[in-house]
Amino acid sequence: MWLADKWNDYEVLDCSDGEKLERWGDYLLVRPDPQIIWSTPRTHKGWSHPNGHYHRSSKGGGEWEFFSLPDQWTIHYHELTFQLKPFSFKHTGLFPEQAANWDWFSQLIREAGRPVKVLNLFAYTGGATLAAASAGASVTHVDASKGMVGWAKENARSSGLEEAPIRWLVDDCMKFVEREIRRGNHYDAIIMDPPSYGRGPKGEIWKIEDAIHPLVRSCAQLLSDRPLFFLINSYTTGLAPSVLSYLLALEVRNRFGGSLEAGELGLPVSSTELILPCGASGRWSCQ
Repeated sequence: MWLADKWNDYEVLDCSDGEKLERWGDYLLVRPDPQIIWSTPRTHKGWSHPNGHYHRSSKGGGEWEFFSLPDQWTIHYHELTFQLKPFSFKHTGLFPEQAANWDWFSQLIREAGRPVKVLNLFAYTGGATLAAASAGASVTHVDASKGMVGWAKENARSSGLEEAPIRWLVDDCMKFVEREIRRGNHYDAIIMDPPSYGRGPKGEIWKIEDAIHPLVRSCAQLLSDRPLFFLINSYTTGLAPSVLSYLLALEVRNRFGGSLEAGELGLPVSSTELILPCGASGRWSCQ
């Protein structure tokens, strides 16, 4: 398991009965997590005095309950600064466990000794984009949501990366990749975090079990002659990390060689020795 254990501004304080108590900078949030199927005494005082609590509904979805939580605040990870705000379906605009992946590919970029072009698909609010840019890469950031791309730009400004070589694009990821193939463009590294299910701007249906292999196959055509890495992340329940590595083996390693890893991302729980699992990743690198 790859741990995101280098945060100062974020930690999982405790978890029990389907919920986790988290510290996001100066604020405490209680949010649901389907992985937490155990029940332990809630002895941490933060359970009784959170700044925000997302309550799941038995009918699906849920809603926030706030106690002295600002509309927006910031947290830091090394040199990066992220703007946070609670919004739909329990999210805050950041997945802290992804820091384990940021550290992995940032080291590869810094040690490459050459310019590195990165394509970040389903790029959300830009955590991976900013980590790659801060490490010295030029990045193409693609997400179908205009609001998410705007949020990512705000994070770039907060991190002092507004002048970094980042190309911001609001686009359907699969269609963008197909156009890039026709244009003959190439990238040294690809990052993707596809959703389990979604709809494109014209109602196109995305189902990860049907679409992920064709997307990886197409992305492999965009790799340069000297690719550096390829990262796939997924939060889809039941999709094992090994499945992601199999896709990378078929479409990338068979062509370029290199090495593969597959594993879960995890967050340490401060009050116990538990590690909270948080999604799956497959990593290919040229090394």
